[in-house]
Formats: sequence, C-alpha cells, structure tokens
Amino acid sequence: MGCVTADEQVTTDAAGRRQRAAVIFNPTKQGVDTLRTAVAAAEARQHFAPSLWIETTADDPGKGMAHEALDARVDLVIAAGGDGTVRSVAAGLRGSGVPLGLVPIGTGNLFARNLDIPVNDQDDAVVLAFSGMDRAVDVIAADVVRPDGGEETHVSLVMAGIGIDAAMISNTNDDLKKRVGWLAYVDAGLRAIPASKPYRVTHRVDMGRHHRSKVSSILVANLGYLPGNIELIPDAEIDDGRLDVVVLQPRNLLGWLLIWRKVTWENRVLRKSALGRQFLDLTGGKRRSEIVYLRGRSVELEIEGAAEEFEIDGDEFGLVVSARFTVDPAALIVRVPR
Repeated sequence: MGCVTADEQVTTDAAGRRQRAAVIFNPTKQGVDTLRTAVAAAEARQHFAPSLWIETTADDPGKGMAHEALDARVDLVIAAGGDGTVRSVAAGLRGSGVPLGLVPIGTGNLFARNLDIPVNDQDDAVVLAFSGMDRAVDVIAADVVRPDGGEETHVSLVMAGIGIDAAMISNTNDDLKKRVGWLAYVDAGLRAIPASKPYRVTHRVDMGRHHRSKVSSILVANLGYLPGNIELIPDAEIDDGRLDVVVLQPRNLLGWLLIWRKVTWENRVLRKSALGRQFLDLTGGKRRSEIVYLRGRSVELEIEGAAEEFEIDGDEFGLVVSARFTVDPAALIVRVPR
C-alpha cells in the first residue's frame, strides 16, 4: 500500500487553508490536560488550526463523535483511548478517507501495538498522529444474530471471537485489569480453561464447503500479535484484504499446552528459521489439529445448541447464535511511523 507523510499533505493542501484535527477522547480517563498540551505543541509545529475536542459518552464511545468530526470537515481525527474507543471511532471513519491518529490510553491497545505506535509515550503518539505516514488498513465487519433473533453489525480492527476467549474476557476482573493491564487476561484465562466446554459449530470460508467442528473457540482476525510475545497468527497482515481464521479445538489439557507452545515458541521462534521449520516438519507440528488456520474474504458460523459468548477486540459483546464476518479492504486510513 502506498503511504504519504502528513508533511506532504500540509504543503499540498488548498491554498491558504490551515488544516484542522479533531480529538475524540474519554473524559473519564486521566491525562487529558497533558494531552491538550501535547496536541497544542503539535498543532504549532504542523501549522494546524486549533483542534476540535469531542468527548465520548457512556452510550457512544466514539462512532457518533467521528461523524461529528467529519461533519466539521476536519483533516485528521485523533482517537485518545483504548481499543474500544479506537474501534468505535474507526467505525465512524470507515470509508471516509480521513486519517485516524492513535493516542493509546488503556490496557490492551492491541491495534496500536501491532502498528508500532507508542503505547507508553503520549507525547510521541501525538507527534506521530500529526506527522506520521498514512496507511490504508482493512476492517472486519461482523454481522451477528442474538438468541432472540435480533441482528447487529459491528466492526473489528484486531480480532473477534466466539467461545472461550470471549468467556475469558467476560470473567476478567476489572480492578485487576486497571492494576496490571493485559496480564489480567492471563488470570481470567487460567480460571476459564478448566471450566470451559467445547461447542459444535458449522463454519465455511468464502461460501465454500461447510465444516462441522467441535471447538473451544473460533477467532476471526485482522492482526496476529498479542502481548506477552504471543504470535497467534504468524501470517496475518492488516492490509492484505483477507481474514485470518483460527479454530481452537483442544481435546484436553494437553491440547491447551500444545496450543500454548505453538503460539509462544513454534510460531515466534521455530518458524523464523529454515532449521526450525524442518524440525516442525519432522515432528509433525504442521499436522496437529489442536489449532487450525484458515484464510479468506468471509467466514460464516452457525452455532449448534446454546448461544455462545462473543467478543470484539478484547471487549465482551454478549451472546450470539450465528455470525458472518467479511473483510472491508483498505477501508481505514491510519497514521503510522514513517
């Protein structure tokens, strides 16, 4: 994908018109005053007009605010928040062509981490939002059906899942999450795995053949890296116009241990060298069925029996009985490092 720098945009803008950004932020988060100072400094450096500041609400974490920013004809939208805020703002910007800058404030920040955006330095993130390169990335659209028959559409930037991953997220202790961040998910996972029960699901990729499987979870992803040196999907690319599907189907505790070894050792270390790949071939690593990878432009899931927990980008989204995921290629422009 082609990239252009924000500096180039400034010099080629309409004659005499100063560009303007909108900052969408959660007023309950700490550090807003520091954020305002950093934004003011970036505005001066890039010759931007004073930014439009828009607060999120409990009922709308960003999508409506993104529409408000677009109506104001801003040239850049900055989302200051965690994955939930970023996802909601992205939903409002999807297909608009207006770039999204990220200032991570939260625990996971998986989208920002996968794009090499600073997650622990607010000032650097603001500088990048104003002066980074524009990169077109894919968005996942999720059409889900609730147990009562209601239908909803959501977007995902990182990954969505049905099964134990969603149960784990719903069981995460909020106080622990505030104290230790993403490590709280490990605690929830250790509690969720022993109590988890596989479910049966019928799935197909790209309108192909139906497959009936007994799974612990199915993940549909746009990105492959998780915190803690976990490389869940080695071949996932954010701008390849494809979905990466992960089917987790361990039969017992040993199966979970094999999955853990694969995402923390085999994917991250062994696959990186010819010798490591040869070792995997000799030991049957590529033929094991505890974790199966699929790719395509769409995937349909029909759950048999009771509804299952659903999550998007690390946030719980209730119960669903079926879902259809499709990729919207290059639907979002994001400011990334040069």
